[in-house]
Formats: sequence, C-alpha cells, structure tokens
Amino acid sequence: MTDQTNIAVAKRQEWMGLLARAPEGALMALWDEIDTSPGYDWLRRPEVGGVMVRGRIGGSGAPFNLGEMTVTRCSLVLGDGTVGHGHVQGRSKRKAEAAALIDALMQTKAAGAIRERVLDPLAQQMQATKTARAAKAAATKVEFFTLVRGED
Repeated sequence: MTDQTNIAVAKRQEWMGLLARAPEGALMALWDEIDTSPGYDWLRRPEVGGVMVRGRIGGSGAPFNLGEMTVTRCSLVLGDGTVGHGHVQGRSKRKAEAAALIDALMQTKAAGAIRERVLDPLAQQMQATKTARAAKAAATKVEFFTLVRGED
C-alpha cells in the first residue's frame, strides 16, 4: 500500500474507533443536531451479535479468550455510491446506523462539516470524561515509602 492509502486507512480507523467507543447519548445528541440525513440504501440492516474478546497477559503473553461482547453492525450505501459501516458495542441499532452514516459522510465532501460538528466535539467530551475519571482516581492514590533504620 502507498503512504497515502496508509494515511487514509489510519484516519478512517480513528473516526470509526471514536464512534464505536462513544457513549450513545453523546453521539446521538450531536448527530440529531445535523439538519439533514442523506438518502441511503441498506447493504446490511443493523443486526445484533457477539464477538469473542481476546487478551494477552502483560500485553505480550500468549493470547487467550477473555469473553464475549455484544455488538451491533450495519452497512449502507449513499446515493453517490459511498459505502459506510457501523460497528458499535451493545445493542443500539440506532447508534450503529448513525455510525455508518457518519463513516460514509466522512468519505465525501461533507467530511469537514461532520468532523467539526460531530467528531471533534465527541472527542473533546470523551477526553474530558477520561480526564475527570483520572483526576478522581488520582485523588485516592496512596504513596508508600520505606524508612531505613540503622544505616552504617
């Protein structure tokens, strides 16, 4: 793959990951503010299923099956032929549809407006939540130290 293709893939992974991790309420509040939703046809209607989550001990050990997670996925095509996919944790068909529409629109001329009105505010909200959670956890941090007796 060329460098341009790698960059495009990385950017798409970034926004799709953001949409997948986003709280449903925050995403839908921002999406509902968009004036118009483009016309589209379903390639795959939203469907709920499960995926096996795998893990590694210490991040580098042998992989093991951690457990199952519920996901909802769908695919759609805009009138101009642009295909969008949505994969979200949980059972929200509405969130999966919004994620697929946003994915498709991010591949069109509307990408700048969608990033400005949905993705950037969503990323900021999620970062603020993460920062607040980290500050709350840091407030409970306990420092341990050892006193050395009888130094020579």
